[in-house]
Amino acid sequence: MPAARASSSRWFAEVRAALISVVFPAGCRICKQLLTEPTRIPICNGCLDSFEPISGTVCNICGTTVESTLSESGRDFVCPICARDRNRGYAFDRVRSWSFYDGAMVRAILLLKFEDIQPLGVLFGRFLEEIVRRGGSDFEADVVVPVPLHRQRERERGYNQATLIAKPLAKRLGLRCKSVLLTRVRPRPDKHILTSRERWESVRGAFATRPGSHVDNLRVLLVDDVMTTGATLHSCAKTLRDAGAKSVVGVTVARARLGNTARHQRLGSRQ
Repeated sequence: MPAARASSSRWFAEVRAALISVVFPAGCRICKQLLTEPTRIPICNGCLDSFEPISGTVCNICGTTVESTLSESGRDFVCPICARDRNRGYAFDRVRSWSFYDGAMVRAILLLKFEDIQPLGVLFGRFLEEIVRRGGSDFEADVVVPVPLHRQRERERGYNQATLIAKPLAKRLGLRCKSVLLTRVRPRPDKHILTSRERWESVRGAFATRPGSHVDNLRVLLVDDVMTTGATLHSCAKTLRDAGAKSVVGVTVARARLGNTARHQRLGSRQ
């Protein structure tokens, strides 16, 4: 009996140690500080608290911050880039991002993108719910659609980070998440850093709706992790519009600051 009891105690101790190693990772994956509280997200409270939502006046189209002295139509402000490109326009109605892509947020998104930390996707989904709720009727949707990866890239990675955000977001909003609605038919170029022109060219015709998908008259909420130039969201939205979608609005966890797109491409070039 004593031997059996000792064996049982060792087994429970091993299980307990294994559970503690999962619940209490060695340290914060961003700042390396020791995690002292139970958490499923390997990021300390200090780094989580450093995530700052975008505030102030934002462009009614792309969602970047704008100077309140810009001319306005009613309550709507438009940033210089969207004002300059009005004739070309985006295929989406509007996009909003929760934060800028800098600081600790960069590391957090890379953790989700390359390490499949699903609770982080749940947290980001909660951030995006704030945007949708705040947007009111402008963000009413029938379905949530994540921006797809090319099948080869998703096979290599094993998952799509946008889906890890879109699924919990859809659940919180009481909507369907249709990750099979869109597909990427042309992969991203191997070149790590793309110019703005190259980014637009690389996504031209890169997406398609899956055969048999019902898109007619749907209001689509498009979800991605980062917005850089808006080219990917535009291409996805155009594909959905061409298939009959009634409206397409986008939400992303973060967005590049105007003028910093090259740096942000370098940080997240493996997408």
